[in-house]
Amino acid sequence: MGALQFFRRSSGLFGSKTRTKTYPVGCIQSRAFSDSKIIIDSNDTVLPVLIVGGGPVGLVLSILLTKLGIKCSVLEKNKGISKHPQAHFINNRSMEVFRKLDGLAEEIERSQPPVELWRKFIYCRSLTGSILGSVDQMQPQDLEKVVSPVSVAHFSQYKLVGLLLKQLEKLNFNVCTSEDLESFHNGFLKGKEILMGHECVSINATDQCMNVTASFLKEGKHMERNIRCNILIGTDGAGSTVRKLAGIDLRGEQDLQKLVSVHFLSRDLGNYLLNERPGMLFFIFNTEVIGVLVAHDLKQGEFVLQLPFFPPQQNLEDFSPEICKKLIIKLVGRELSNVDVLDVKPWVMHAEVAEKYVCCDSRIILAGDAAHRFPPAGGFGMNTGIQDAHNLAWKIASVVKGLAPSSILRTYETERKQIAIFNTALSVQNFKAAMAVPSALGLDPTVANSVHQIMNKAVGPILPSVIQRAVLDGIFKVGRAQLSESLLNESNPLGSSRLAKLRRVFEEGKSLRLQFPAEDLGFRYIKGAIVPDGDCEVGAMEAPTGRRRDYVPSADPGSKLPHMNVRVLSTSSSREIISTLDLVSGDKIEFLLIIAPLEASYSLSRAAFKVADDFKVSIRICVMWPAGTIKEVHVRSKAALAPWENYIDVMEVKRSSNSLSWWSICQMTDKGAILVRPDDHIAWRVKSSVIENPDLEMKRVFSAVLGSTAGQC
Repeated sequence: MGALQFFRRSSGLFGSKTRTKTYPVGCIQSRAFSDSKIIIDSNDTVLPVLIVGGGPVGLVLSILLTKLGIKCSVLEKNKGISKHPQAHFINNRSMEVFRKLDGLAEEIERSQPPVELWRKFIYCRSLTGSILGSVDQMQPQDLEKVVSPVSVAHFSQYKLVGLLLKQLEKLNFNVCTSEDLESFHNGFLKGKEILMGHECVSINATDQCMNVTASFLKEGKHMERNIRCNILIGTDGAGSTVRKLAGIDLRGEQDLQKLVSVHFLSRDLGNYLLNERPGMLFFIFNTEVIGVLVAHDLKQGEFVLQLPFFPPQQNLEDFSPEICKKLIIKLVGRELSNVDVLDVKPWVMHAEVAEKYVCCDSRIILAGDAAHRFPPAGGFGMNTGIQDAHNLAWKIASVVKGLAPSSILRTYETERKQIAIFNTALSVQNFKAAMAVPSALGLDPTVANSVHQIMNKAVGPILPSVIQRAVLDGIFKVGRAQLSESLLNESNPLGSSRLAKLRRVFEEGKSLRLQFPAEDLGFRYIKGAIVPDGDCEVGAMEAPTGRRRDYVPSADPGSKLPHMNVRVLSTSSSREIISTLDLVSGDKIEFLLIIAPLEASYSLSRAAFKVADDFKVSIRICVMWPAGTIKEVHVRSKAALAPWENYIDVMEVKRSSNSLSWWSICQMTDKGAILVRPDDHIAWRVKSSVIENPDLEMKRVFSAVLGSTAGQC
């Protein structure tokens, strides 16, 4: 069945779960393996890569691998595609990755709501009542596409999954149920399959491959299927089975908060907010209920309401569709003509990172929420996972194609784990910033959790559950009384003081933030598949501040390649304008060397071509010409780089006469050179000096980045 057809047919609800099994920690059996190379079995019954988890991270990884020529399949334990919106903010860097996926970023931009409908966070007594404050999360430069060729987006996760499945359908993937698979290759996975309703239940490592057992339901009976693969990737979410089976622990803070997520539709509410107070997040504080409303799409009237949840005194029966409707009305402040509660889910907020991302001789790898669990503040979860996939794809492809030893996969952990640890700290800071507003209003956010913990640990074993609940409700009612209009107004000295404090929170930028440009675009790998130089400081990442900081482009090794618009110079008359990021191929493992049109730089390029041939990797040369250059460009590069032809001449396109040149943006001179990896990150650079022995230097660089010597793989 085609991927898109399956998505359209999906009910949007999770299917029946497979049998619950106990997974012994560390149950994977393994023997000694070569430390330099994963054995890639050419047997058609062994799949090169198996991805467990069909969410955004797993699907993005499957697209990236397929575009790089690597066969892979996906296991998803649920029988259908969830339409619970979940994540909804896509940051700049993820959108840049999506530009590599055949127009995905452009389709998201066309499909998302207009930015004017979601740029604000609004704090109010009720959705129709008085506004306590609002914060515009967008600044003019966010929409000008100066530091990035694409802007951030507000787009629900299930819609993103639909577009990813559409991409996979174009790549000839098939979505299979347990019955469908038997018609494919006698039950063997050949690649380009997404197996729905299949749960990974055991993993066993042998000398030759990984043996994965998947459980599924067929005609009401529990069945098992054995799948052989070379590399197993766990993208199966926060409760990752792959992580548990591999015996990998998480480190960090657990149970920061328990919540219930209520997914509902209301055209009436959507139309009201669309016309009166459009926004993305609404923080509602009144004496009856406190909650956060996420407006996924005002035009469609699609919302998710987040409510605090305190089990076991509360249970899911306390959030039935009818009760949820009443809570929604209390938050809105008036009756609604239509409210359709679609789904109610409990969830727990954590801030944890896996101890290891790679294990079992680099044959089991974690990515996305399987490797890190963040508070949702700032939208780091899905975005960090998408960038995990982008970092990982070219490295897996290099190993499978024999271009690099398996040791390069360990650089995935080296590079991405430090980013996850940083993003964990930043998301926790942002979560605490979200608590500044209720604190200013006289609500101590720590009290509710403290009371709940005391209730469970000290009083729980003594008091009947009915009394426990009554006590808890009474304490929370007293807390919400701080929000009464008789207290919280300018005429009341205490209320006036609290409102003044609230205004200072907003004015000083101490409330919840949506965007972190310096972190979203400016994250840098300190160690890994890079060659540090002596011109930049190498040390621990700067501690997160929790405040918005603007991104400053950099060409330091490990940084993302800066964006600048350039005009393609060729013998044709088109002279297309593209981003420097578009110079990096998304369809093959290819490095990019950016130089100026100087003889020493051409000499370096010739050496790079020769050394890349020795390493059996592709390299493309980009000759960056200054703005205004028009004469003899193509002829000069052709003569200087012959007989090699994989080069491109481009010219800077400046926004104004005062705009910086490319080399100034990179904080370099035009005597420098930049080597870019297939994932847009800078592997090596020389800032301004001439290299005495280009051949030797290029051998050193490729050996360090790929973790091998020429011809080794």
